[in-house]
Order: sequence, then structure tokens, then C-alpha cells
Amino acid sequence: MEHWVYTVTILGYNLSFNIDTLITMWLSMLLLIVLALFTTRKLDIVPHKLQLIGENIIKYFNDIAKASMGNNEAQKHLAIILTLFMFILTANLVGQLPLRMIHLHTGEFASPNNDINMTAAMAIVVTIYYVFFGIKRHGFKFFFKGFSIDGIIITLVDALELFVRPFSLALRLFANILAGELLITTLIGLCAIVAPLPFMLFELFVALIQALVFALLSTTYISMAIQEEH
Repeated sequence: MEHWVYTVTILGYNLSFNIDTLITMWLSMLLLIVLALFTTRKLDIVPHKLQLIGENIIKYFNDIAKASMGNNEAQKHLAIILTLFMFILTANLVGQLPLRMIHLHTGEFASPNNDINMTAAMAIVVTIYYVFFGIKRHGFKFFFKGFSIDGIIITLVDALELFVRPFSLALRLFANILAGELLITTLIGLCAIVAPLPFMLFELFVALIQALVFALLSTTYISMAIQEEH
């Protein structure tokens, strides 16, 4: 898909920005902030519907993090895991809004995760995060945990994997969201009324699954980075 590209020159270097996905990214963040304010506006012992949904989401990821890294560590890292899940889910759902009806000079509005720059940025943040806490816990031997002469090749592969993981995170999310939007766009061109509806409903499910996969893999990587050697 084409993007609405805006290029600026800073210190002699040309920097390009995909304005369409930048706008939908900010829209996603705004929607998430508004939703959070409504959810936490009036917290009760007997929760209202939004509060109940929010508490169940927090409990779900808290239980997964506790099972993976223990209660104390889970409380330290729960915030970034929840933030990733909620932002990715919101961004994916924004892509299902009829924003294509707004005609741009070039490109069209779509999910922020339709842009490899967006998914790569989140994957890099996750990588920096778990590498930082891995080094904080183990020192620089974190890069060569379990090193042995006999298994030197496996050890080097494990070290390389630390930096391969963000590519898999970024590409998985980007490819699934882009493929879904291309499919729906194609079907709209063929039969705008009936054909796209089942796939649009399926994409709502994909939006949830992809957000969940990204968050759960991030939890696993953080857990692997901070776990003690045995």
C-alpha cells in the first residue's frame, strides 16, 4: 500500500515520515487514553462493565506473567506488557474503521501496524527492554548464558537470537495486518456490499490474536532474560 509520505531535510539529511500511519497512531493513543479515563473514572468495589473488563484483562496478563517469572518480577514488568497489548489491539481495530472514505492526495488511512516502521519500533523497544534487564540481572555474561566450549556454536546462535527476535515480532504483526487489509480492499473492489463482511469480522478476531501473540512473546522474552541460571 502507498503511504502519504512527507520528507523534511534536517542537517543535510532527508527524513521521510508516513503521515497517514502517524495520524492513525495518534488516534489510537487518544482512543486508548479516553478509554482508560472512562474505565478508571469511578472505581467501585462492585465494578461497572468497563471496570470489570479492565480488571479481567489485567488479571489475565498478571496470571500469565506470574506463571512465567514469579509474582515479584511480574509486578515490575506488567505495565509494559499491558501497554503493548492494549495499544496494538486498539491500533489494529482502528484499521477496521471506514477511514478509507477520507480521500488523501496519496495513500490512505490504515492501521498503524500496517506500517513496518511502527511494528519495528515496538519490537526494538521490547528488545532494548529485555536486554537491559538481562544485563542488569546477569551482567554482560547475559549474552553468553550457558556458554561452554562443547556447545560454542549453540551458544553463539543463542546470542544471535537475542537480536533476531525483534525481526520476527515486527514482521509477524506487520504481515498479518497488511495482508488482512489488502484482502478486504480487494474484496471491496470486487463486491463492495456482501463479500467483504465475513472477512471484516474475521479481521476483528485477527486484531485480538495478533495483539495477544505480540504481548505473550514479549512476556516470554522478558522472562527468559531475567530467569536465573540452573
